[in-house]
Amino acid sequence: MAGIMPGMTLIEITYQLQDPLTPQQLGTLGEFANTYGLRRFRVDEGKNQLSFEYDASRLKETQVLHVLRCAKIPVTGPVPVSGMDDRLPD
Repeated sequence: MAGIMPGMTLIEITYQLQDPLTPQQLGTLGEFANTYGLRRFRVDEGKNQLSFEYDASRLKETQVLHVLRCAKIPVTGPVPVSGMDDRLPD
């Protein structure tokens, strides 16, 4: 009898980096990415940003940030999603 796997809720989040990543930090990202349910990452060197896709059914955004900081990845915080505006209508 086959088991039923619950569906994943994939979310991509982008963090601003305090400093550009070193080759050692990139290696660390590659080593732990799948271990923590962080599926893939992308570095935008021009904007100095790091984007991650993760399974939100397993991890919270705060846990992703905690894992990155424990790995000494110099993230300052999430980048606001463009096109999203918190202002109330006039």
